[in-house]
Amino acid sequence: MERAKGESSIVKQRRRATVINAVPIFLLILCSILFAVSCANPALEHLELGDVYSEQEQWDLAIDEYSKAIELDPELALAYNNRGYAYGGKERWDLAIADCDKAIELDPELTMAYSNRGWAYGGKEQWDLAIADCDKAIELDPELAEAYSNRGAAYGGKEEWELSIADFDKAIELDPELAEAYSNRGWAYGGKERWDLAIADCDKAIELDPELAEAYSNRGWAYGGKEQWDLAIADCDKAIELDPELAMAYNNRGNAYFIKEQWDLAIADCNKAIELDPELAVAYNNRGIAYGGKEQWDLATSDLDKAIELDPKAAMAYINRGTTYCVREQWNLAIADCDKAIELDPELAEAYGIRGMVYCVKEQWDLAIIDFNRGIELQCPDQDYLYYYRAVAYIETGQQESAIADLYKVVELSANPELIQAAEQYIRELEGS
Repeated sequence: MERAKGESSIVKQRRRATVINAVPIFLLILCSILFAVSCANPALEHLELGDVYSEQEQWDLAIDEYSKAIELDPELALAYNNRGYAYGGKERWDLAIADCDKAIELDPELTMAYSNRGWAYGGKEQWDLAIADCDKAIELDPELAEAYSNRGAAYGGKEEWELSIADFDKAIELDPELAEAYSNRGWAYGGKERWDLAIADCDKAIELDPELAEAYSNRGWAYGGKEQWDLAIADCDKAIELDPELAMAYNNRGNAYFIKEQWDLAIADCNKAIELDPELAVAYNNRGIAYGGKEQWDLATSDLDKAIELDPKAAMAYINRGTTYCVREQWNLAIADCDKAIELDPELAEAYGIRGMVYCVKEQWDLAIIDFNRGIELQCPDQDYLYYYRAVAYIETGQQESAIADLYKVVELSANPELIQAAEQYIRELEGS
């Protein structure tokens, strides 16, 4: 079964129209200048009001004000940039990109427009375009912490975790108060299954911003990685309380519920995740597993088909679908899915274990032994079963001593009384012969 990946919290950047500090001796002069500018360009009033709404995440009101600013001043690059940011807040990525395009056309040196467009490309999972835009933002302003954080998120989307972590390190060096960078780095550490580091970073993100929903979701994912499921659920609960539209939080909580074999709760959470994000492949994968737990195999297979359609590189989705094929005794389809999983991830121990068991069913004993060898070498979680079925394969190929050694290993490792009993029965038969 696959643990759900966490989620990056990509940093969004915009600039207020006017932020000026002056010493008192120049105050009257400054006020008169600002008054003249405001009269000359009333678009700035709408820009400033849009920024207020944007800070409050009242995206529709912000968009309306930025649109008024653009209507009054079609050459105001900041208005396009900031409206693009607001569209991003609503996950309307194409509109966000179009506005950033226009901002860059009007002002090719507008650093935050590249950073924001990179964020929007990340929202569309167009990681290379996201990275290219963040590269440009960093070229224009090497001290822009948000651009490093956004690029780190894009590298994470490509599962290039070392590059991702390096960018988050830089973002945090430049801005130690940037909560999203800690949350994102925690997400990247989770990608490397370095769960304690992931939790520590999410703790820091939450300390800096107790309202950052993604940090709770990411920490919940990391607790899941440590099999601390109740803590995982509690964090996802908090993430959902803070942001009821955060699809990954429902997915991560559903993941914890199916591990606890609370199938109906798992399915309900995956349903919500899919409602919020119909392209979230891992939610279909997790719901498929939950349907499997309820032995609703047609629904399980259908969801796993969808997961693979959305993410053809999701090796665990092939393993999970292969498991449903095993239950339905569609052995060749099960082998094909295991083959694909191994092609995608040659270190995926479960794939060798499942394929080895299918080879046993097909009485292809030598192939089964090869797969069990590899699964055991890679520390497949179901070690006891691999030793047991490898012992069966050894018996069928006349390798009695090797079979006995494996059966004793089953007795040593297994917590399953029935499996232990079967192994001990084999041992008595083999040693008595």
